[in-house]
Amino acid sequence: MKIVACNSNPPLAEAVAAELNIPLCNVSVRRFADMEIFVEIFENVRGEDVFVVQSTCTPTNDNLMELLIMLDALRRGSARRITAVMPYFGYARQDRKSGPRTPISAKLVANLLVEAGADRILTLDLHAMQIQGFFDIPVDNLYAAPLFVRDIKERYGDRDLMIVSPDVGGVVRAREIAQRLNTDLAIIDKRRERAGVSEVMNVIGDVKGRHCLLVDDIVDSGGSLCNAAQAITNHGAASVGAYVTHGVLTGRAVERVAESTIEMLTITDSIMATDAVKAAKNIRQVTIAGLLARAMRAVADESSVSSLFD
Repeated sequence: MKIVACNSNPPLAEAVAAELNIPLCNVSVRRFADMEIFVEIFENVRGEDVFVVQSTCTPTNDNLMELLIMLDALRRGSARRITAVMPYFGYARQDRKSGPRTPISAKLVANLLVEAGADRILTLDLHAMQIQGFFDIPVDNLYAAPLFVRDIKERYGDRDLMIVSPDVGGVVRAREIAQRLNTDLAIIDKRRERAGVSEVMNVIGDVKGRHCLLVDDIVDSGGSLCNAAQAITNHGAASVGAYVTHGVLTGRAVERVAESTIEMLTITDSIMATDAVKAAKNIRQVTIAGLLARAMRAVADESSVSSLFD
């Protein structure tokens, strides 16, 4: 097997390669003067099982285009099988028509990946499980839940915990972690008037005196997460923390989290941390390199990926 890294998250790709004890493939991803992307592979990939590590995070379109061009280069280099390893799958929130004459961009991205040459997709905590159905190739959707559960046990020990879903759509994800920790679940009932703006209406569950942990897949502007944390605090929670898989953290998000009642926001390194994230006192990252490495080895060996979560 060979591992190829594009430019979205080199530290994660290097960590995965170190876990597998396989050097990264010698490739070049650069831009012409007009910002066209050019890819060159300096190793023979004919007949190889190749894994391309690339999150389609900010700048989303550039990173997506890098991935598509790399897939095309590998296909034309006669790679036997090409797996797009996308720790963060951009455009996943556009998984349905949100109104008249609007696109389903997640399906469009799925089509582009397949046409470019991907034979398989390996990703983490898709925003919506049905996105797997947009592909006519195998999709392995990994979960951060076991990683979070281990971290919660190490950091919070014997505290009286309560897992909180910041909205109704995330209940399944939060319930899985609550079951693994054998603790209770609360739900935030919120209303979203428009994209990026939400209002907490009710807290379903008694959070008074409990150490609450919000669990979600994506934190973008941070508004919903911080509003949920404030609502829980207003209902008498002893403390509030958060575990979110993908730290998109755009605009004033890091500042909002710093000013909020969230004691610590834990995210994965599916998206490379910005300088602001690194400097934030109440944001930390846990690595998914080991999880990705085990999944990639399972794919290469034709063994079970789902057994990683048993």
